[in-house]
Amino acid sequence: MRVLVAAGSSGGHIFPALSFIRAIKDKDVGISTLLVLPKRCIGLYSLPDGSRIRYICGSNLTLKIAPKSLISLFEFLKGVAQSLSIIIEYRPDIVAGFGSLDSIAIVLFGWFFRIKTIVHEQNVIPGRANRLLARFVDKVAVSFTDTGDYLNIDKQKVAFTGNPLRKELVKIERLKALEFFGLTQDKFTILVAGGSQGSGHVNSVFSDTLLSSPDLAKCQVIHISGNKDYADLKEKYRCLDSRVTLFSFFDKMHYAYSASDLVVCRAGATTIAELLYFNLPAIFIPYPYAYAHQYNNAQVVASLGKAKIVSDAELSVDKLRQALLECISSQGKSGIMHVSQVKVNQENAADSLANLVLSLI
Repeated sequence: MRVLVAAGSSGGHIFPALSFIRAIKDKDVGISTLLVLPKRCIGLYSLPDGSRIRYICGSNLTLKIAPKSLISLFEFLKGVAQSLSIIIEYRPDIVAGFGSLDSIAIVLFGWFFRIKTIVHEQNVIPGRANRLLARFVDKVAVSFTDTGDYLNIDKQKVAFTGNPLRKELVKIERLKALEFFGLTQDKFTILVAGGSQGSGHVNSVFSDTLLSSPDLAKCQVIHISGNKDYADLKEKYRCLDSRVTLFSFFDKMHYAYSASDLVVCRAGATTIAELLYFNLPAIFIPYPYAYAHQYNNAQVVASLGKAKIVSDAELSVDKLRQALLECISSQGKSGIMHVSQVKVNQENAADSLANLVLSLI
């Protein structure tokens, strides 16, 4: 059996794709998998044993009349030709797309050659690529139960699987996780993360809030800043060395989640899936662009009573301090920040998606 997987260049597309590949290989090591990514991802991701990867040209198309737009169009068309070549050469039994412009040609060629096709949508509101592909594929797997309402297709084609998580994201005993960071049990622990590249706005406002708020003195912080702001934040936090553990990049997120009481972060679909899996409350500061995907993702979690939302435009020291204090004061209570029963499917999302794919063949 041959499974062809296509994804874009963002971690929000690639991490679910990698988790799916691991899950389907766990079902049967004899299944052949080929992951197709744009060339800008070369060397950035490692594959499960026995899996292969191919790279194609990719670009962000624009409607502007400029030399750069013509180059982008040429790169896109070159990627389309490469996608066709891969389909003919690999002859997959099923094609699975995980979103973005870079996956469109692969999935459409699969449909054209009457190969079984499926797309996975990570966000509440589908992106443009998956909106288009949903009309052609055999199944659309979704991470949120509300996503089907935004697709103009037969609801029988929509299957709720959840968002596949990285296999290494396992829950750690809290004390062990705190000791990993050199933190103590007697303080409220806040994790701050602005995405894989960091967020200058989130970094600046949070650090100013922590430094100017005596009422947050009983908090300790794990702050993942990104490379750009790391040096400045290290200097700002110099007087709080015992309370703040700062990283430019951190890849053992299961330790960070297991040690934390609250997370301050953007609202990408993968981040939300991880928070639901670790049952962590959050203050979401959604990335204000990309068709407001993150705001809609955050709203779903807020409706469960597990999050507060502060818009990027309104983010300030006063707003963030108020949200932090409200979350801290509700710890251990039955109020807004703790819900015992949440209808999500994160524990077995990768397995559910693998089963759905196998059921199509």
